[in-house]
Amino acid sequence: MIMRVRNRMPQIRPPARERGSALIEFLLCMTLLIVPLLLGTTVLGLNLIREIQVTEVCRDATHMYSQGVDFTETSYQTELFKIAQGLNISASSGNGVIILSTITYIDSNACTAGGYTSSNCTNLNQNVFTRQVVIGNSALRASAFGTPPVDSTNSDNVTQANYLTNTAARASFSVIPLSAGQYAYVGETYFTTPDLSWWGPLGTTGISARFVF
Repeated sequence: MIMRVRNRMPQIRPPARERGSALIEFLLCMTLLIVPLLLGTTVLGLNLIREIQVTEVCRDATHMYSQGVDFTETSYQTELFKIAQGLNISASSGNGVIILSTITYIDSNACTAGGYTSSNCTNLNQNVFTRQVVIGNSALRASAFGTPPVDSTNSDNVTQANYLTNTAARASFSVIPLSAGQYAYVGETYFTTPDLSWWGPLGTTGISARFVF
């Protein structure tokens, strides 16, 4: 009778020191890679949600403005702040600014109607602001198209003399071509998000949106 003898190799276990080193390496990996990755993903995700809200505020405000809503009136500003709930904006301060502008093209007929000739109608054949309403913290950002000399005592309108002869009333506007008698209603919004800027490497975050009607 033949008997087979199996040689069993003894099980080798890593010493306790090596097991401790593996744990330290895992913790370092978590701290230096996974945790910052999770923090960055969280901040970016929350900012994406905030960006959707800012875009909706800009679209709604510009649409209402194009339909003749006067946002210099307190009652309409109150309604706008309800739409922007959670973004921390007030009539002249807060974390955001909403800029609503009316832009038109000046032709010879517009100059004549204002009592000017082609020789002294400085803004002939130019796009100009006829109105600009700024709501919120104006220190955060100015309009990308320009800042006209508005008459704050007259619902933030640009006087006819200014938009016909004052070069400061010109608008750097080329989004859509305007013809005589046409108006573009432009809305711009910018909001900072200090509540989502708690992770230093991303810096101070901000969200902007723009609509034209």
